[in-house]
Amino acid sequence: MGKTDELVGVADGTATVVAAPPVRTAVVPPRRGPRPVTAALVAAAVLGIVVLLLGGAGWLDQPAVQAWRTICLAIAVQALPFLLLGTALSGAINAFVPADLFTRVLPKRAALAVPVAGMAGAVLPGCECASVPVANSLIRRGVTPAAAFAFLLSAPAINPVVLTATAVAFPGNPAMVAARLLASLATAAVMGWLWLYFGKEKWLRPAVRHTGHQHGHSRWTEFRHGFQYDFLHAGGFLVLGAMAAATFNVAVPRSVLDTFSGSPWLAVPFLAGLAVLLAVCSEADAFVAASLTGFSPMARLTFMVVGPMVDLKLIALQAGTFGRAFALRFSAATTVVAVAASVLVGGGLL
Repeated sequence: MGKTDELVGVADGTATVVAAPPVRTAVVPPRRGPRPVTAALVAAAVLGIVVLLLGGAGWLDQPAVQAWRTICLAIAVQALPFLLLGTALSGAINAFVPADLFTRVLPKRAALAVPVAGMAGAVLPGCECASVPVANSLIRRGVTPAAAFAFLLSAPAINPVVLTATAVAFPGNPAMVAARLLASLATAAVMGWLWLYFGKEKWLRPAVRHTGHQHGHSRWTEFRHGFQYDFLHAGGFLVLGAMAAATFNVAVPRSVLDTFSGSPWLAVPFLAGLAVLLAVCSEADAFVAASLTGFSPMARLTFMVVGPMVDLKLIALQAGTFGRAFALRFSAATTVVAVAASVLVGGGLL
């Protein structure tokens, strides 16, 4: 009897062999990555606004508007080279780094794998926009979720591009760079351990998604697509963040700023919440933080530690990839841990 035959019983107890229809295997075309249409439209709209502001209308020559324009362009121009470098590195890692790299280099014990994965963020940098799909891919490749989440948090926060940008944004202040490195690494490790011991599988809904090189595809094509997507996506948020920071500096009354900046207990949570709302990419947030001159170094450190780990776009990406239950719990816990780490490290170094 062939593999496609089956027995069909009849009423008189006999059995008849009939040929079952052949089973067809559906050929699923490879899924393309999300196209950055929304980000491109946002970037184009913002670019149009900036061009308009550079025009010759009389009301655009008002001192407040000129100050807004200067701050906005200064932040964007300073951050652009680091954004280019960061997204290029992210695209190269996505296309050229072997898929099983982490499973080969991470320790077998999950508790040890968490800090190692966190420190790997300094070696394998990536934009926070790409950190969520990369973490999802690591989990599907056999990496323990705790280690994948530690890498998710550390990669956009302590990579060489971000630390170099921080040194440029805070010249002559190496303590700020060291504080950002230590506070971010501590947050990533603590969150990995918290998930290891308290996380539940029912909170996690891994999506079927692929990052890295796919067999039969050109690596350079994948690099180009990944770079294009990350740069347009992050670039749109960079310009929006620069505009928001400029508006914040110009439009918010000094009395309001003095209310928050004058109190360390109010300044820290205020800038933590601002980091979540602005959603500035990690390659550029140091320049935004440096522009907030009325706030204490500890508060600005909190802005730089919280931003790459928790913001509105990251929460949406986590919810779409791992599920809403995970995103709500993980983002809330990460915010608390990041603020605590910033206060402890900043209190000792700044």
